[in-house]
Amino acid sequence: MKKFTLLSNRAGSLFMAPAAALVGAFVIAPFFWIIFVSFTNRTLLGKTAVNPEFVGLDNYIALFDPSNFFTRGQFGFSLILTIQFVLFSAIIGQAVLGLLLAWLMQAVPKPVKSLTETAVIGAWILPEVVIGFAWFAFLDYDNGTMNEILTSLGLPRGDWLLDYPFWVIVFFNTWRGAAFSMMLFNSAFSSIPPSYFQAADVAGASSWQKFRDIALPLVRGHVVTDLILITMWTFNVFTPYLLTKGGPSYRTEVLSIYTYRIAFRDFEFGKGAAVGVVIMFINLAFALIYLRVARKKAAGEAQ
Repeated sequence: MKKFTLLSNRAGSLFMAPAAALVGAFVIAPFFWIIFVSFTNRTLLGKTAVNPEFVGLDNYIALFDPSNFFTRGQFGFSLILTIQFVLFSAIIGQAVLGLLLAWLMQAVPKPVKSLTETAVIGAWILPEVVIGFAWFAFLDYDNGTMNEILTSLGLPRGDWLLDYPFWVIVFFNTWRGAAFSMMLFNSAFSSIPPSYFQAADVAGASSWQKFRDIALPLVRGHVVTDLILITMWTFNVFTPYLLTKGGPSYRTEVLSIYTYRIAFRDFEFGKGAAVGVVIMFINLAFALIYLRVARKKAAGEAQ
């Protein structure tokens, strides 16, 4: 029996070896390489692309330089802009819209529910490039569908991508990402025993009272999980680049676009790596919070 266990362990190790090699090559090795590069002045072109010098914490000091921290085009400005983007697009936008849609879906006829779910999920599963260029065409000043509709109604045309770029990417990301929240909350609401709502109906409770006093407390764990996940995804999303490329005047340059500009357009790969490390630790904080919430939820369900 002991010999059989030893052989099984060896066989298991052999089966796991390819996966472990891939994880090591594409996750662990790049992780440590990016950290190393962040302490150098490596560039993508020129002398320092071949022979970079070790500069210590210079890249990090430059990122957090208080003299220009909040200046447009600098790390601090992009960080604050990203926090605002996450707040309005993920927390207020996707979570609230997804929760509202999921709750409304509980009361509508099945054909309407299926049609709404198809439309919302369709926005989520279509390729980002297709959605990005479709929205760009929709909001175009000269030939965009939005302005054609306004003109037909006798209303003035608007240069949406120039005058309201931040709110455009907020609305775009909310519209695209609400499907995940809706599906998660729809599943959570469906798991609530119907007898709870039937008892509330007998007591004369309104739809708002049933939502506030029955549904919301029972799906509180799902709300926290959804907020953490969509916050992480929105914090790293690069899709706004398809609409605005970070402009105009850096007004939509969230951290993902800022990192791309520094590393691959300005060729300051060392500084770009430093930004990536900072983003990585922010994501790590979100991940630890998510794991803690998931463990508490599992412990609560076990009890």
